[in-house]
Amino acid sequence: MSRRHPTVAEDEIRGTAQGTAPVPLSVLDLVTVGSGRTAGDALRTSVAIARLTESRGFHRYWVAEHHSMPGVASSSPAVILAHLVAHTSRIRLGSGGVMLPNHAPLVIAEQFGTLEALAPGRIDLGLGRAPGTDGATAAALRRSDRLREGADDFPEQLMELTRFLDDDFPDGHPYRRIHAVPGPVQATSPGGVQSPHRPPVWLLGSSGFSAQLAGSLGLPFAFAHHFSAQNTVPALDLYRESFRPSAALDEPYALIGVSALATDDEKEARRQVRAAALSMIRLRTGRPGLVPTPEEAEAHEFSPMEEEFARSWNANVIHGTADEVRAGLDDLHKRTGADELMLTGNAHSGDVRLRSYELVADAYGLPAPGTAS
Repeated sequence: MSRRHPTVAEDEIRGTAQGTAPVPLSVLDLVTVGSGRTAGDALRTSVAIARLTESRGFHRYWVAEHHSMPGVASSSPAVILAHLVAHTSRIRLGSGGVMLPNHAPLVIAEQFGTLEALAPGRIDLGLGRAPGTDGATAAALRRSDRLREGADDFPEQLMELTRFLDDDFPDGHPYRRIHAVPGPVQATSPGGVQSPHRPPVWLLGSSGFSAQLAGSLGLPFAFAHHFSAQNTVPALDLYRESFRPSAALDEPYALIGVSALATDDEKEARRQVRAAALSMIRLRTGRPGLVPTPEEAEAHEFSPMEEEFARSWNANVIHGTADEVRAGLDDLHKRTGADELMLTGNAHSGDVRLRSYELVADAYGLPAPGTAS
């Protein structure tokens, strides 16, 4: 019996702008855990944000893989996404991303095949080549200290994963008779019926490597502007220059991750992002912990070096009132030409993060709850 290859429809990649937003708006969730809060609290916040943003016409909701960070509870994106599937009905859900070198490609194909079976046509598979953690933790995840090798092998790992998703290893390949289930092989079994679609594969990056690879393969690309702002325009230019049409895309499609936090009061926005910057300072100096409260940040005596880091870090966080955040996002879109803006709001309180997305939706006149198509 011949094999039927699943396909990726271009409308599963490209979104539609809502309200007065210049491009589709989406969400990147790190499932942040604030001091005095639990991982359960953070996950409940994720459900609340997913439901709110779905009701307001945001296009997709991604979860990022991180490890060994007390303030980030997103170590298992596939598990979290399965939970979000149960609490949403329309918004696209995906990984932003799964760190491919940390996992066997077959395992990822099985996990995302399962998610696709749970939510047909709503799952994205975003892939990164960084470990999403420190070197020692990456070695523990991979049971190997040859970390550079994992990154260097990324194109080969990507090809293997894609073949598992499509179930199309060539004759003679050692994996020819191995199948990712749920997956296309089920359609070839007697009486089998299987969805003709599979999750679109996205490449994620913060430099030129994945930009060029995504372009050459005709895949959609997601750039981490929120922590590599100086590389955004060069990477997007490289992606567009390298792009070759594929079965998935006729033309390039690139989104950028953006740190953005809107509050009802400009002063409160500054308090919130200063606390988030203190959390990042602790992470970058080998002292990762829970996200501190604004009061903790106000009581902290910043060294000159820490003060400079906080200033530099927050220069790339679009924050303030709803109107200020809207203006910042509009300007960023004009400067980068991004096809989609994926917002991540890092704050101690889940209520603050939830309010931020509500304010952004209002600022752009996104559909009222219950009216998003």
